[in-house]
Amino acid sequence: MSAEIPVKHLTQLDTALPAFARLLRIMDELREHCPWDKEQTFASIRHLSIEELYELSDAILQEDWEGVRGELGDLLLHIVFYARMADEAGRFDIAQVLHTLCDKLVRRHPHIYGTAVAADSGAVKRNWEQIKQQENGGKPRSVLAGVPASMPALLQAYRMQEKVAAVGFDWEAAPQVWDKVQEELGELQTAVHTGDAGQMTEELGDVLFSLINYARFIGVNPEDALARTNRKFMQRFRYIEDAAQAQDKALKEMSLEEMEALWQEAKKKG
Repeated sequence: MSAEIPVKHLTQLDTALPAFARLLRIMDELREHCPWDKEQTFASIRHLSIEELYELSDAILQEDWEGVRGELGDLLLHIVFYARMADEAGRFDIAQVLHTLCDKLVRRHPHIYGTAVAADSGAVKRNWEQIKQQENGGKPRSVLAGVPASMPALLQAYRMQEKVAAVGFDWEAAPQVWDKVQEELGELQTAVHTGDAGQMTEELGDVLFSLINYARFIGVNPEDALARTNRKFMQRFRYIEDAAQAQDKALKEMSLEEMEALWQEAKKKG
């Protein structure tokens, strides 16, 4: 089966390719003439790339589509920046980056570009992981090799669980996972009663890991769920702060009962 590009998307190429070429020219000019851009290295903009990714995440959560467009541009700038610096060092160029990506996408979608069959998204994910295992030149590769060590712990747990599930290491049904959550909660309470800080830390980690697993089974992304709760908490607490300011009162001067009443008002407002 060969994939054909819809006419609409072919038309978009007429505008997208010149725009991308313009970005490459601007990157060349900045790298050659701008004092700041000339000084940058892979290491110096790494933390900025991470910051841009979080800004994109914020815009997505807020459904700020103008913001999403801008943040996608910032991320694209960083990709072009890295490729330009690599080209200067004789390592690779932007064309090689793009071809490497295209080759990987074609290779890992044999149900689109080959004869394989994938009836649903679960099959696609399993095929993806199996093909990744075959891409290491025959050398053994850990299923978890692609999970970044520096990834935030909640996301890291979720990705590890997804990856091992794709090769069959998984629970059979959600109720089993919920039983495991209950078991881990009991072990946490036992640790709390002992007062052993190390054991409490370990058991709390097990509770969180089990809850993340349960979230995956019920089809909820735990990162999205926690981000939504964080935003909700922030909005409601700011309501309390605004009310305190309107009363010309410091938060510390408010009783817990007063703050709780305001919290309930904020809940009613959504």
